[in-house]
Amino acid sequence: MKKKIIAFLLTITMVISLVACGQSSDGSGEKSTSGNSSDGGDKTLTVWAWDKAFNIYAMQEAEKIYQKENPDFKLNIVEVAWDDMQTQLGTILSSGDYSQLPDILLMQDFAYQKYIMTYGDLFQDLTNSGIDFSQFSEGKVANSVADGKNYGVPFDNGTEIAAYRTDILEQAGYTIEDLTDITWDRFIEIGKDVLDKTGYSLFSSQAASADILMQMIQSAGGSIWKEDGTPYFVDNEILKESIKVYKELVDTGVMARTNSWDEYIATFTSGKTLGAINGCWIMASIETAKDQSGLWNVTNMPALPGISTATNYASQGGATWGITSNCKNTELAIDFLNKTFAGSKELYDTILPSSGAIATWTPAGESEVYAEPQEFYGGEPVFQLITEFATKTPVFNTGIYYTEANDAIAVAATNVCAGADIDSELKTAEETVSFNMGN
Repeated sequence: MKKKIIAFLLTITMVISLVACGQSSDGSGEKSTSGNSSDGGDKTLTVWAWDKAFNIYAMQEAEKIYQKENPDFKLNIVEVAWDDMQTQLGTILSSGDYSQLPDILLMQDFAYQKYIMTYGDLFQDLTNSGIDFSQFSEGKVANSVADGKNYGVPFDNGTEIAAYRTDILEQAGYTIEDLTDITWDRFIEIGKDVLDKTGYSLFSSQAASADILMQMIQSAGGSIWKEDGTPYFVDNEILKESIKVYKELVDTGVMARTNSWDEYIATFTSGKTLGAINGCWIMASIETAKDQSGLWNVTNMPALPGISTATNYASQGGATWGITSNCKNTELAIDFLNKTFAGSKELYDTILPSSGAIATWTPAGESEVYAEPQEFYGGEPVFQLITEFATKTPVFNTGIYYTEANDAIAVAATNVCAGADIDSELKTAEETVSFNMGN
């Protein structure tokens, strides 16, 4: 009898302890810390993400979908701006105390390699988790892969698009088909003619950024890194050809250059540029010009001339969900991501109309929602087209020092446009990045 009483008291104590662990100081049941959100029977996961109208909204909808079969499931979503997240991660990771990490966090694709390679124990290995990574575009998945292992679940689509005002193109005697599946040489020919006839440049870019050059390099299956991770600028024919094209775009006025993001957006919403070549997320900015509805259409980007591996496809931007090593209920976190961002057409059908979040999970492109004609883009099913583009995007290794490389190449391109020797500029850029890497 005495043993039974002791066992009963122990059981009561455990129950009380579990309830207490699930409550915050205000008794709301919400966890007051950012980490350790899932243990035992608790089905709460803490998530860090930015942008209420886009990433956080998508997480909230994923939570609703997962709750249909798991009513006890709950997300504690903490809004953390990307810049702030990097600061917090730097403090946490350098201290070695990972207890303040969330269960799941959103990571910019261009930064994923940096964090995987620098902090190998930040994200959990998802390679054998049951998530079918073959259903995502190879180029997108590659951002969160290191040493053949998967460390993230891809989210939004950064697939490259070329969007144009068809009404202005028609004034010059061209259609969207004339700008489809072409090389940059042909693009410049058309652009010069359009500029002469209408006064509009075909697209624009920011002078301080090498993003369009990176997109050219990726589209040709190129790289800016050697196999040992050191910069590959000198004698890099794909990079060199990209800068030559860039200079001609600037010299001819076919590409306008701007000094700020706001100025860049204004060039195609209210300025003298009739198009935009960027990740498909740029569509949200294009669509702010409500009076231009029905006047736009979408196709693929130009390919580098004279390069045997050249394609008309690339990617720019986007983000991926990672499960941190602090997650105490990895099985739950994997199941949640697998049945939502890696397995739910309903999720992507829901978030597409409201936020413009286009899936990189290829089965989503087969849904009726993605096949619907879009009035803003001349009644064309552009979302279905973009998911098709994603499947053709070459893999591109951003590397640990992508930002430093982007900055150095941007300086080199600007100097070349001003008359500097391209080989000398690439040598200087390579030396600059090597120095920043500590080599």
